[in-house]
Amino acid sequence: MGQDQTKQQIEKGLHLYQSNQTEKALQVWMRVLEKSADPAGRFRVLGCLITAHAEMGRYKDMLKFAVVQIDTARELEDPDYLTESYLNLARSNEKLCEFQKTISYCKTCLNMQGTTVSLQLNGQVSLSMGNAFLGLSIFQKALECFEKALRYAHNNDDKMLECRVCCSLGSFYAQIKDYEKALFFPCKAAELVNDYGKGWSLKYRAMSQYHMAVAYRKLGRLADAMDCCEESMKIALQHGDRPLQALCLLCFADIHRSRKDVQTAFPRYDSSMSIMTEIGNRLGLIQVLLGVTKCWMIKKELDKALESIEKAQELAEGLGNKLGLLKLHCLCERIYRTKGQQRELRDHVVKFHECVEEMELYCGMCGESIGEKNSQLQALPCSHFFHLKCLQTNGTRGCPNCRRLSVKPGYV
Repeated sequence: MGQDQTKQQIEKGLHLYQSNQTEKALQVWMRVLEKSADPAGRFRVLGCLITAHAEMGRYKDMLKFAVVQIDTARELEDPDYLTESYLNLARSNEKLCEFQKTISYCKTCLNMQGTTVSLQLNGQVSLSMGNAFLGLSIFQKALECFEKALRYAHNNDDKMLECRVCCSLGSFYAQIKDYEKALFFPCKAAELVNDYGKGWSLKYRAMSQYHMAVAYRKLGRLADAMDCCEESMKIALQHGDRPLQALCLLCFADIHRSRKDVQTAFPRYDSSMSIMTEIGNRLGLIQVLLGVTKCWMIKKELDKALESIEKAQELAEGLGNKLGLLKLHCLCERIYRTKGQQRELRDHVVKFHECVEEMELYCGMCGESIGEKNSQLQALPCSHFFHLKCLQTNGTRGCPNCRRLSVKPGYV
């Protein structure tokens, strides 16, 4: 298959894919991969296969094609191709929750000396790295990466990237419980979709609606949460987007749990867990198990709650997800307090505080913890964040956290 024929077949596959004929598109692209002698064409078709498998949640296949793409990029001996293939390798590992590998591959991308094409990819690299740091609950570095990605998006007038970064920032602020910002950023993403998204994939609309649903639920606006989640789920079902379906089912379950409707919540958690297991989203599984635990606690079935915690703890330790561990210690503390088991209670109180210290989840001005309840936060240019009211009251001539970190142990 020659260069022109390769191009035609790739376009044919793209047309089928955009018409929701995914399996037919995959067959066309696989034929190109088998028969084409054009390395640049093979590289492009591998990119199509990587994107398609990512959207379907077939992350192991995504990783397999990303590895093949690296070899093709080396054959082409072009730094731009190599940067793009390493980005796809990073994104594959991010989807599989291999966060340390993601960060490593992202750093490789940033160290490459390519042309302007590589520089345009740096925003996507920063976003992927930010998502990995968020998965590891390293909040300052995550925020640093997201802000860098946002700067790249603005400098390159890349509205799609800006939309994706806004959704990640929504998730970031939802985790540290600044629910106003958790809602603001996906609303901004939804605005971008309305203003610029005519030719975009509907996944951008679905993504912004899902993150809005999460924020609305946290704010107790359950009817709004349900509306947004239903719209997101409708698009996810139309496009066979399994990862988003799993997240929407989790959100539906959380909404029902917030209404104390445990019987309706349980089957949604089960369905979400089934898809999360199938696609390999271990971070999502932790969230599902946290929800299931809270349902058992509402029913006062404390031993069943502890069983769910044990499964979630194993996952959180395996991933290095510190926030998940903190939440689990907090739930254990409540359970053992109810059961009157003082030794276990003390053990989890100590571990809870260790997690808070490790993640620096406290305000460097007032000393109170961050992420315990909904509060307005403000980040300084160094990406350390504080209670907004503390910054307004005390002002700052520099970051107190950075000042503490710069004091050498021998001189304290």
